[in-house]
Amino acid sequence: MQAADYITLEERFGAHNYHPLPVVLTKGDGVWVEDVEGNRYMDMLSAYSAVNQGHNNPRILAAAHRQLDRLTLTSRAFHNDQLGPFCEQLAQLTGMDKILPMNTGAEAVETAIKAARRWAYDIKGVPENSAEIIVCSNNFHGRTTTIVSFSTEASNQRGFGPLTPGFRVVPFGDIEAFGQAINANTAAFLVEPIQGEAGVLIPPTDYFPRVRELCSTNNVLLMADEIQTGLGRTGRLFACEHEGIRPDIYVLGKALGGGVVPISAMAASKEVMDVFDPGSHGSTFGGNPLACAVAREALNVIMDEGLPARAEAHGKVFRSRLQGLIGNGIVGAVRGRGLLNAVDILPQAGAARGFCERLRSAGILAKETHQTIIRFAPPLVLSSADLEWALDRIEMVLSAS
Repeated sequence: MQAADYITLEERFGAHNYHPLPVVLTKGDGVWVEDVEGNRYMDMLSAYSAVNQGHNNPRILAAAHRQLDRLTLTSRAFHNDQLGPFCEQLAQLTGMDKILPMNTGAEAVETAIKAARRWAYDIKGVPENSAEIIVCSNNFHGRTTTIVSFSTEASNQRGFGPLTPGFRVVPFGDIEAFGQAINANTAAFLVEPIQGEAGVLIPPTDYFPRVRELCSTNNVLLMADEIQTGLGRTGRLFACEHEGIRPDIYVLGKALGGGVVPISAMAASKEVMDVFDPGSHGSTFGGNPLACAVAREALNVIMDEGLPARAEAHGKVFRSRLQGLIGNGIVGAVRGRGLLNAVDILPQAGAARGFCERLRSAGILAKETHQTIIRFAPPLVLSSADLEWALDRIEMVLSAS
């Protein structure tokens, strides 16, 4: 079968809830992927940062194979010998007391929302059914009914009402608006340290230290959604480290599964996590031994191979090279941290998707967001030679009229 045949099957029998580039991938190794027709590409998306450790990372695959031969699923009706060690390892890395594993990023966000609400009622003393959670405009936290209820993208909400109440929206990076939104019923502030889907938007320098101060003063939980920004992507283990702050809750996913299996987690203090009691929350696959074994090795790879530092160094080179294109009639801005970067395409140059299609022809797989922005987020294992190879081709495509 050719690429067109696979695409036709997907179009005929699959839901049309995505608009992928017309490439059909069949193999992956490190930063490279190959399509069904034998063409090779550098992956500059990393499954939205789920493949930080590279495709088919041999250490992570070996851990998966070892566990596949032993035990894959028990449910939480029984203990397994991988869950406890995984929770201990992640708790130590995050500096939190306890871990609650789930499967997807959206599930972890939902878990954090539930924890914040119950904490507000049981610990803070907010009147029942009155808790509010503050979020930011242009946020992206997932696709469940509750999460899209506080999205500011109309396309995320159309046809999915009635929407879930209990959320206040403030502009990202606006500390005055955040302070004014806090009231006696505020349970938490759910925020991305860097807004990825919005186009890699970075907050003002003093924003998060002041957010941390306001949350502490007003007894409001600071919940950092580090599903995309965490685990080395931005040049630190967690993007919050750039801001010099520690949240009350980390929400993690994507790279936690090493590009092999889905696993996510909420990490929090004992006070927050202990609002859950038996039967109050759960998941059949959450904390399954296969996912926990994979996640343990995925975390080991990040730390042993110094991937945050590598992302920091390569990110500086990436932005330095591409900032030279600003003002060429195509590139309007270049921004990012570590290996989470974005390039704004000027309106007169055309849609960002057209440039993504040209990049594909040049051997680079990247994806547009918001029609005018290209996001570049390669696996963190790329070498300096890989980076130079990619930059030469990106510069060529973004310089052509």
